[in-house]
Amino acid sequence: MDVQRLQAVLQPLFPGLMGVKLLEATPERIVAEMPVRPDLCTAGGILHGGAYMAFADTLGAVGTVVNLPQGKITTTTDSSTKFISGAKVGTTVRGESVALHRGRTTMVWQTTITNDAGKLCAVVTQTQLVMDARG
Repeated sequence: MDVQRLQAVLQPLFPGLMGVKLLEATPERIVAEMPVRPDLCTAGGILHGGAYMAFADTLGAVGTVVNLPQGKITTTTDSSTKFISGAKVGTTVRGESVALHRGRTTMVWQTTITNDAGKLCAVVTQTQLVMDARG
């Protein structure tokens, strides 16, 4: 699935509301950007931890979708986030998610999120369950 088709799927959903913009989508790597808007920030004008997590979760899920066999769907089963630095309102964060494991029943993705200056803000590792689509 190409980036434009994936973006069209995300647009009306929560990732679209957050402003997630896919830049690259391959079976091994997903890259995207997201604007740091006031409604995604803490009172101090710094990107909220939940926004980091939701951004990373989206990238890992997209990576899994790119790898799904016909008739399968995915859901996140667990996620671990390490917060390292902040991203200020009015900037853009960049996320790069790489596949650590692409198995038949689970996939594991690690996402690094950096700020405009290239400084590491967060590292998120998540597991995606691969299951049969419900009819």
